[in-house]
Amino acid sequence: MKHYHSRKPTKKFEGGSPKRGFRNRIKHQPETKEPASKPSRVAAVNVVGIVRKAAFGWTLQPSDRREKNEYLVRPSSKAEQYAGELVVAEILQSSKNGRREVSIKDCIGSPDDPKNISLIAINAHNIPYRFSDEALEEASAAKPVTQKDRTDLRSIPLVTIDGEDARDFDDAVFAEPDVNGWHLIVAIADVSHYVKARSPLDNEAYERGNSVYFPDRVVPMLPEALSNGLCSLNPNVDRACMAVHMWISKSGELTRWQFVRGIMKSCARLTYEQVQAAMDGKADNYTKPLLDKIIKPLYGAYSCLAAARVKRGTLELDLPERKVILNKDGSVKAIKQRERFDSHKLIEEFMIAANVSAAVQLGEKGNFCLYRVHDKPNEIKLTALREFLEEIGFGLPPGKQLHPRMLTQILEKAANTPHAQVVNEFMLRSQAQAIYSPDNIGHFGLALGKYAHFTSPIRRYSDLIVHRGLINVCKLGNDGLMDDDVSRLSDIGEHLSNTERRAATAEREVVDRFTTLFLAEKIGEVFSARISGVASFGLFARLDENGADGIIPFNSLPRDFYNYDEKHQSLVGQREGRTYQLAMPVKVRLEKADKLTGSISFAIVEDEEENKSVKKTFHKRRPVKTPSKNKNRKWR
Repeated sequence: MKHYHSRKPTKKFEGGSPKRGFRNRIKHQPETKEPASKPSRVAAVNVVGIVRKAAFGWTLQPSDRREKNEYLVRPSSKAEQYAGELVVAEILQSSKNGRREVSIKDCIGSPDDPKNISLIAINAHNIPYRFSDEALEEASAAKPVTQKDRTDLRSIPLVTIDGEDARDFDDAVFAEPDVNGWHLIVAIADVSHYVKARSPLDNEAYERGNSVYFPDRVVPMLPEALSNGLCSLNPNVDRACMAVHMWISKSGELTRWQFVRGIMKSCARLTYEQVQAAMDGKADNYTKPLLDKIIKPLYGAYSCLAAARVKRGTLELDLPERKVILNKDGSVKAIKQRERFDSHKLIEEFMIAANVSAAVQLGEKGNFCLYRVHDKPNEIKLTALREFLEEIGFGLPPGKQLHPRMLTQILEKAANTPHAQVVNEFMLRSQAQAIYSPDNIGHFGLALGKYAHFTSPIRRYSDLIVHRGLINVCKLGNDGLMDDDVSRLSDIGEHLSNTERRAATAEREVVDRFTTLFLAEKIGEVFSARISGVASFGLFARLDENGADGIIPFNSLPRDFYNYDEKHQSLVGQREGRTYQLAMPVKVRLEKADKLTGSISFAIVEDEEENKSVKKTFHKRRPVKTPSKNKNRKWR
């Protein structure tokens, strides 16, 4: 157990050797680091930051909160014209006086312009966002599909169901009762018809790996002429598709399937909110004619698939997602939690069934599949999870007996307790990362033996690989997976796993920066929060109102000597007995909101009644080490 004092060290102490004396009674200066939930980002070639004037020359203040030191800008003559601007710079090999040097490559613009927030992440993570002329020409030259050699699905009332702000429609769905259960159709945009292997368009799509979605823009995998045009399953127009007919039993089991290459015409573009409102008895003029023949059968099939999911025992994490709502000028209007309806789950279950069909189809016909695999948690993470759960009264079976159903049961027990959110997050941290691989080990979280991504080829290159594999094994054309791609599936999977992580990190950072921008006008205000992390250098808190995350450093805690109890995830004050534990509700005051880095700092605000009850016994000398009995203090 470690001991820390909450009082702020002197400025001279920061970044240097600790001075002796009362003002710096900290055992050591801990390194500030991100909570364990933050995944490591793809290494950046560029650095993004603001050009500043310093006594020794021009410097670059990095936008990455993990970068604690500034860079020296060379040549200084070029730096002066970008004073106060956001720039993209290249890190140089040489250094001067121990400082790393950079050379400015490009100017993003004013750091006060919210429209530049996404550009920070795009440039910092080297996300390709400009298409080559060859790729744009190829996309512009594409022609609408004809019926030749295609199954005609245009008489089937397929519909798309997406978010209100969606512009690229990958998938359309249909369901009807069958003698033994349900007949489902999932039709997916036939991207492989337009994106030929080894073409400029294909090379650019592979490099990007996936589309990246920010609150104010999208960096698409394909040019807009395809992503929002010919590939998108827009209503009332003919579109090329790869479709799978699926037959499921009344218990939701997939009994058989058939893949076809077809031509379809979506009869309606629906939103999740519209569909759910219609099922809840609030159909509008658009959904009312579709309710009985189209929407209700979809829910009927979904109820069977949902029952099969429960029986299978999947991991059901409940993690709220922040939605940033912007004004026309790019400023933040509001930050809300995304609502999740049964209509979302309906589409999710239809897509899972289609993805399973694709994985099994390819798995039966040879090594043409790039699987989506998710391994069991490793023993180290399971041990940490088990110890954490034991502290709040839950048991976890040994690793060899672990099934995702067991984790979901724990989540259900914790659902109506103060620990619900932190249990979900701790459970997520314990999981292995899902990746793409030709070597199938199954999908632990979904409790599936075979799984692949088939349903989003407009925005994921992995799905395009699966489409090409299906063209091979189902004999649906001569533009399937090439032999050298089959031999490179392992490398392709690794690359696409990396681009996926890159996109997820960039998306999260942008949401953090927009959240910080929203809070920047609220410095000094007090918020209700919950402790989301405990570390040797302080606490992490999440605001109840909008989900904003921030740090509570030691110097923002009430003055005391604090013991960091890693096992019980708590900080305990030696003198006055204050205890701060994971998931504990607290009142915090917003101290800092750094728009450049997206970092937020809070200070604990003590309740007056609680403060009166705390025994005021100040020590002139540092307390001795905490007795061993405190090391076994139970979770409260």
